[in-house]
Formats: sequence, structure tokens, C-alpha cells
Amino acid sequence: MKKDIIINSTANEHRIAILEDGKLAELFVEVPGKDRNVGDIYLGSVAKVMPGIRAAFINIGLQQDAFLHFSDIGHIEEYSAMFDEDEEEEEEGGEAHGTDQPAVNQSEKVIGSTPDQIAVAETVVGEKRGRREHRQEPPVNLQKGQDILVQITKEPVGKKGVRVRSALSLPGRFLVLLPFDGKVGVSKKVSNFKEKRRLRKLVRSFLPAGFGAIIRTVAEGKDEEMIKQDLDELIKNWNNIEKGVKTVKAPALIYKDMNTTSSVIRDLFSDSVEHVVVDDKKLFKEIKSYVQWMSPDMLDRVEHFHDKEPIFDRYGVEKDIQSLLSKKVWLKSGGYLYIEKTEAMTVIDVNSGRYAAKKEQEQNSLRTNLEASREVCRQLRLRDIGGLVVIDFIDLEDEKNKKKIYDEMKKELRRDRAKVTVLPMTEFGLVQITRQRIRQSVHLSFSEACPTCGGTGLVQSKATTINQIERWIKRFKSESKEFRLELRANPTIAQYLSQGTISRMTKIQFKFFVKVKLIPDPSISMDDFRFVSVRQKKDVTEQYRI
Repeated sequence: MKKDIIINSTANEHRIAILEDGKLAELFVEVPGKDRNVGDIYLGSVAKVMPGIRAAFINIGLQQDAFLHFSDIGHIEEYSAMFDEDEEEEEEGGEAHGTDQPAVNQSEKVIGSTPDQIAVAETVVGEKRGRREHRQEPPVNLQKGQDILVQITKEPVGKKGVRVRSALSLPGRFLVLLPFDGKVGVSKKVSNFKEKRRLRKLVRSFLPAGFGAIIRTVAEGKDEEMIKQDLDELIKNWNNIEKGVKTVKAPALIYKDMNTTSSVIRDLFSDSVEHVVVDDKKLFKEIKSYVQWMSPDMLDRVEHFHDKEPIFDRYGVEKDIQSLLSKKVWLKSGGYLYIEKTEAMTVIDVNSGRYAAKKEQEQNSLRTNLEASREVCRQLRLRDIGGLVVIDFIDLEDEKNKKKIYDEMKKELRRDRAKVTVLPMTEFGLVQITRQRIRQSVHLSFSEACPTCGGTGLVQSKATTINQIERWIKRFKSESKEFRLELRANPTIAQYLSQGTISRMTKIQFKFFVKVKLIPDPSISMDDFRFVSVRQKKDVTEQYRI
């Protein structure tokens, strides 16, 4: 499979497209004000401990507290020792994940948890409930106000804050450094047993005592000097983190990971990538300098795009990006996907469209479903859809055909770098997928919620708002002897009230014996209104609202 990395840079954003066989497979967008924070390490302070759901909220200085599940806690004793060198260790030889520490008091109550925090916690608990039923969770001792070193693993999604872990890792080009872990692992994608053994032995000979590492796929075939150079850089970063912990006060940012563009080059520029094409001269030089250091043999694959034609137009990427904002995705067969995002899950409906011949219905449905399954897997990666995904395929009768759809999805999902679990098709023709959620969906980088509808796509009807206004006036007249009011409403509502030979507003005034001065106000939404008492000269809306 041919892979290319195409980078478009402007003053306002960097866009990185990953092409597979000339077709857009993944898209990364780096926008000022929306910096990538996955991988950043913070010195935080425990804000709340919630034993009932085995989680804690950590103040790391962001707008919302970070969520830390107890299963993501590791090496508490070793990290705590970094904060105070004179502090005595509770027990020698403590295992990872706090297995030798006392259990948290389960009767402890947590005061002041916000609904958003509880919602985050319940979501994560739901994801882990099945696994926890089959194993004993280790006890964890966290106290409110305690300093803790954490690393962001998931970006904020909607009203949910970032998710963090205390088992830290520092990714490099060839290695991922694991402080205090002590184990050396090799990527499963390295299939050669002798090469695995060579790499493991090599890294163990370099690693300082107590450190662990994961050897990445791109390390396969690399010489000793390059791997050692990468490890030395990671150790240097860790030493800086240790120094930073002792000189700052929580909450504070201790380590900032690479930006999106640099991390894509670090993680994805492998032997399978034929070209990296950049249209910005400064960025081209930076990437070339980095590649010169980490893989000089791949330097000739980095190219500077000089043409006047926009780079994404040349490679056909711009059209695919525009389709990202659409809920409908057309298939070559004439069928289409309809993708709908809800709070709980993403639902994808497969439709045959004009490809619906009367003869051989089962075979036609199978062909459309097979094409749809490949496109669904592509859209999951392209839009970076995470969480629970339910796909409603066209009905199939033959169980063998249902299995073909399942097998096709499993094959296509092997390309996905995120952790994905897919279940066989149900009797109702539904396929369920869970996909690792790390960052917000790509379309959020290009759009924001409508200020009028709040992102729902629907607004309250004009008639409903008028009925609410009428009921408000009725309550007002039942409790007050005043008869002069000012009504401030959205211009659309004001126009609707003023229409007709005898306007709706005039009819309401006669009905309730009240004089109302109608004032259009663009700052008021379609489903709201404000009443001002002329005599009292104050807003009395809430006083008579249910």
C-alpha cells in the first residue's frame, strides 16, 4: 500500500493529510488556540476523590479538572518520592499501581461534584465495568490536596475535561520511555523473532536501572547508534521533568509534547511512506532537519511543493475535506451512508439509494454492504470518530453473507492505529464498534455549535414562542394591576407578531387589556423574550415565568 503525507500550512492553521493509495485516510488539523495537549505532563493537585466510582478529579490548571480513573494510576510511591527527597518511603519494594497501599475509605463522601464531572466519571466507569467484574482492582490511596504527576491521554470532548494517567510515558522516534516500569517490550508489528531479540537486548544494555521502554516498529533494522541517541534524548527530557517537579507549585505544566505536525512526522513517517510533501518553506526546513537527525536514509522522501496550485487541490484532498462536514457520504454503487452523532454514540445508516434492483436482492444488498463496510472504516479514521458506533446495514438473510460483512470490517480496521473492537452482526443487521477516543472529531476543528440552536439543528417554532408570551401575559395580569409593558423579542418573532391586518400582538392586547410596546432585539434568541414593566422600569420576565 502506497502512503504519502501531504502538509498544507497557512498563517492560521496546519493541515496534515495521510493518503493511502492516493485516497485520504487520516486528517490532522492544528489551529491556534486549539493546541494539541495529549502527551503533556502536569504537576496536579487532587481536587476530589470518588471511591464509589474508583476515580479522582485532578486540578491541573485547566478550565475543567482532569479525570483520573484508579486503573490509570501507577507507581505512586516512586512519583511521590520526586516531590520530597527527605520523605520516608512507606514500604520497600512496593509494586506498581499501589498494590501495597491501604484501601481508600469506601464510606468517604465527595462534596461539590458537578454534574459534568459525574457524567465524565459515569461514562468511563461504564466502559470499564465489564472488565472490573472479572478481576480484583488494586486498592489506591489518594488524598485531597495531594500533589500528583499526571499525563494527558485524551483531549476534552464537549463539556468533559481531559483524561489523565499517572503511569507516564515519553514517546520518541524509536522508543517510548517508561519511567519506573523496568520492562522492555517490542511492537507486535515487528514479526522477525531474531530482530525482536536483538532490539530488546540492545535497549536493555542502554536503559538506566528502574526504567522500561517500548520499542517501536520503526526501530526495526536500525543501528545501535540511532537507537541510543533517541534514548539519550528521552532520558534528558525525563531529567528535566524531575527538576521541574521540584521547582514549581501545583498546578503547573511540566512537559509539553510535540505539536501535531512534529508528532505526525515522528509517529507516522516510516518505511511505508513514499513522500512527505510540504508547501511551506520554513516548515519544510524544520522537517528536513528532524529527518536528517533521526532517519537520514529517508531524507530524499521529503519534498517542497513549489507550484501555484494549492497543494490539497493537486492531491484531491480538498474535496474530501468538504465532504467531512456532510452527514451523507455517497458510495460508488449509488448507495450512501448517513452519519449521525449523538451524545451517547455515533449512528451510521447504510442505504442502497438508486442501486436497488429487484432481482438478486440478497446479492445486491451484500455488494452495497461490503462497499459500505470499507467506507465506514475509512470514515471512522478520517473523521476520528470515537466511542460507541452502531452501523445499520441493509438487511441480509444468509448468515454466511452477514459473516462476510463482519470479516470485511475486521480486515479494514487493521489499518486503524486506534484500538477498535467490532462485534458480529446482530439479527437486526446491526454491527457494534467501540473505537478509542483520544481527541475531538476532526469536524469540530472546522465548525462550532450554532449560537441559535446550540448545535441541535432545530429551533423552537415561532408559534410556540408566541404561545409562551401569551401565557406569560395571562399570569402577569392575574397577579398584577399594571397594564403597560415593553416586550423585547428576536426580530423574527417581532415581525411574526406584527403581521396581518389585525396583528397577533394587537389581538393579545385586546384579549388581556394590556398595552405592550414591541421592541425587536437581535441579541435575544428565537425561543426567548424579555418583559419590562414601564411603571417599575425593571425586567419582570422571571417573576412571572414558570
